[in-house]
Amino acid sequence: MSIQEVMKRNEDFLMKLPNVVGVGIGEGQGEQIIKVLVRQKVPESSLPPEQIVPKRLEKYRTDVEEIGTVTAHSQ
Repeated sequence: MSIQEVMKRNEDFLMKLPNVVGVGIGEGQGEQIIKVLVRQKVPESSLPPEQIVPKRLEKYRTDVEEIGTVTAHSQ
């Protein structure tokens, strides 16, 4: 299964996690990864298990990246 299919299949689950503002595909250590974009990164130890982003989704590694608050800008 392609990384795009895995991301799409898990996108609703990931977007329901607190703090998550986006999901995408990136590259890390020479391989494609699923990027999970959050407002603010917090230690796993402060989250209940059901709110922790899995280290892998199927065969693809995940990476949590802090991007702050996303806002729309008018032109």
